[in-house]
Amino acid sequence: REGLLCIGDAAHAMSPAGGVGINLAIQDAVATANLLTGKLHHGAVVSEDLRRVQQRREFPVRMTQALQVLAHRRLTSVTRDGRANIELPRAALFLLGLLAPLLRRIAARVIGIGFRAEHIRNVADATAQSA
Repeated sequence: REGLLCIGDAAHAMSPAGGVGINLAIQDAVATANLLTGKLHHGAVVSEDLRRVQQRREFPVRMTQALQVLAHRRLTSVTRDGRANIELPRAALFLLGLLAPLLRRIAARVIGIGFRAEHIRNVADATAQSA
């Protein structure tokens, strides 16, 4: 809809697994603030500005969603009594054992920081950029 910007859960559905939804919502908010603060300060936000926010956030959200779908489909199944069951071949379990420290670091980065880190910019910088 023209002039509407949705972020966080309003923009993209996420599985609650890993708590990545809240991380993406915060990253969306930071990116939105960084891209629109100066424009809002001057009262000149247009639809193209909103599209820039969407373009910036779309890749990390889609990648995170793809990883979640992959994890849900490939790594877990539900047993008859309703419990989750992880199904991996023995070779994969062996490799996971060897690579566990590295994989934990990668997983922590993807869950905690995501595919595109967003950092809060100085409000004065954002205002100067839009002037």
